Amino acid sequence: MVDYYDAFKKIPGTVIFDATQSRIGYHLNMFAMSLMKEANRSSFKADEDAYLKQFPMTEEQHHAVRVRDYNQMIQLGGNIYFLAKIGATDGHSFQKLASLMTGMPEESYRQMMIAGGRNPSMPVGPVEK
Repeated sequence: MVDYYDAFKKIPGTVIFDATQSRIGYHLNMFAMSLMKEANRSSFKADEDAYLKQFPMTEEQHHAVRVRDYNQMIQLGGNIYFLAKIGATDGHSFQKLASLMTGMPEESYRQMMIAGGRNPSMPVGPVEK
């Protein structure tokens, strides 16, 4: 019998943000949270690589941030609520980020959510690389 937690691991494209993911993504998430301050957002926008080097992330995490691959950032321990700070720094709404992560046009994503959300039988989108 599969326990409740293990059942979620079988959903395609689902990453469970647990203590392990939290440890893996600690510096990535601290970077994202640093963007809460205007001075830090300005520094990041002025020179992303230099700013990112202040945080001891893996090269994979740095790359995912540079190319704004939010699905990869989540795989690498990012917490979506922290990662949203990166999107906000780029001027994106949370809805826009979700549309990018699902590979859907923003308006289509919006309409899907108004209609009650994603049907579990739908293809997952870019998460399934």
